[in-house]
Amino acid sequence: MATRNPQQAAEKRRLILDAAVRVFARQGFHTCRVSDIADEAGVAYGLVYHYFRSKDEVLDTLFLERWDILLDAIREVDGQDVAAREKLYAIASFIVDSYRHDQDLMKVIIVEVTRAANSFGRSHLAKIREAYDLIAAIVEKAQASGEFKDTVTPAFAAMAFYGAIEQVLTGWIFELLPGAPEDFDQAKAFVVETICGGLDA
Repeated sequence: MATRNPQQAAEKRRLILDAAVRVFARQGFHTCRVSDIADEAGVAYGLVYHYFRSKDEVLDTLFLERWDILLDAIREVDGQDVAAREKLYAIASFIVDSYRHDQDLMKVIIVEVTRAANSFGRSHLAKIREAYDLIAAIVEKAQASGEFKDTVTPAFAAMAFYGAIEQVLTGWIFELLPGAPEDFDQAKAFVVETICGGLDA
């Protein structure tokens, strides 16, 4: 039976979510079962359903938690009084460091949600677009101030910027790119140079 203590309940819920990350990353979302998550968490099968209605809701929760953190980070960066290039570097750093420190979770989000041409990817398009819109706003302000040239639309620049980062992460996930510590730092600079080099006035 599930505990009624709020703190213990929150800990059990977190235990299940953390276990789900490992299972999804290892087996893939579509091939694993709720019982696999329960086994990984060391809890009874029914306890997973006490906190989540389905395996889909577990994935939804994992994505929305992480994506909201990303959106908050972008807003915080945009509030700083620094050049647009520095803002984009800070955003690239946040995303790359997120992967560096929690590779399983980022793998699940990229493979199972943002790059997935299934119901998950489609159902979260509005949420994903929020990140593009925030990045586009940074570009638009830089274009208005003359820092960036306006030959590329802010929306396209934002999609190219995030898409470049996601493609690099995908390269690490599938071991197509080297993943030494210096490679992570180099990737941040390369992404920003690739995009900002084309936007700089």
